[in-house]
Amino acid sequence: MGEIDTGAKRAAFREMKEGTAQDWGIIASHFPSFAAGLADRVLDHLRLLDGDFGGFPVDRLEHSLQTATRAHRDGRDERYVVMALLHDIGDTLGTYNHPDVAAAILKPFVTEEQHWICQHHGYFQGYYFWQYIGMDQNAREQFRGHQWFDACAEFCEKYDQAAFDKDYASESLEFFEPIVRRVFASPIAATYAID
Repeated sequence: MGEIDTGAKRAAFREMKEGTAQDWGIIASHFPSFAAGLADRVLDHLRLLDGDFGGFPVDRLEHSLQTATRAHRDGRDERYVVMALLHDIGDTLGTYNHPDVAAAILKPFVTEEQHWICQHHGYFQGYYFWQYIGMDQNAREQFRGHQWFDACAEFCEKYDQAAFDKDYASESLEFFEPIVRRVFASPIAATYAID
């Protein structure tokens, strides 16, 4: 996570409303180095999926690697490939809403369409199995007519639902690391963008 610098200058307020320009200048000066470590933190979190099978034929990391590998080999752009790699990163912290967690992480770095695909892929992936666990297989139909319905259905069909093959030769996480770093180094829609 990075070293803790106990000697670093810090803001003096007890409540944000007491903050001064000097306080916020101090805080803003820390932002670039913290933001630069985001790719490392995301990759570390993705590694938590290694060995986590949850009953699936492959562990969650391998599923993520297969999904991204399939998208990469299909010629998708780097932002799409990173979305494919991270689409299930929320499994550990957002067990009941993992697509929302992954979409929130990705939002500053992917297109609006790619964000929508990630955020809604759970409903679309449900098409393949929800009927077996007492849920509505056709829940994705609530989004029928949305401009990115077909794109999300395609993501699930070509990459996500197909990525549970224990014999598939996926690329390694190390293969994807430079791609993740490039994408995370250039946000396209950030709430906090401090130069």
